[in-house]
Amino acid sequence: MAEAVNNLKVGVGVMIFKNGKILLAKRKNAHGAGEFAFPGGHLEFGESFKGCARRETREECGIEIQNIRFLFLANLKQYVGKHYCHVGLIADWKSGEPQTLEPEKSENWNWFSVDSLPKPLFNGCELSIEAFKTKKNFFDS
Repeated sequence: MAEAVNNLKVGVGVMIFKNGKILLAKRKNAHGAGEFAFPGGHLEFGESFKGCARRETREECGIEIQNIRFLFLANLKQYVGKHYCHVGLIADWKSGEPQTLEPEKSENWNWFSVDSLPKPLFNGCELSIEAFKTKKNFFDS
């Protein structure tokens, strides 16, 4: 059965820091294909925001994170046919080396300086960087 176009979803993205750099990979086969993004995905029924961040990070790149905290909340409608309540989180790397565990969804994971990021960035990541630099935590477009 096809997914309804007017279905609002909750997305969780996590900006992970290690030695002053953040983890990104280029998206494939979804909205934002060709854009660089953090680990993240859909919040599952009954799941906490932190639990979602841990699960998605393990599933996508096989690393463990710690010190997970709130960064921002956004109403995202920039991608045609998609509408997300997006919860942006920030965390610190705990252990493991990033691996591309879902090659159908993203290319190789790499660490980047916040001041020298690849382009183009996924919309939620652009907002994460803005929130991190300005301390703004609410985006309602």
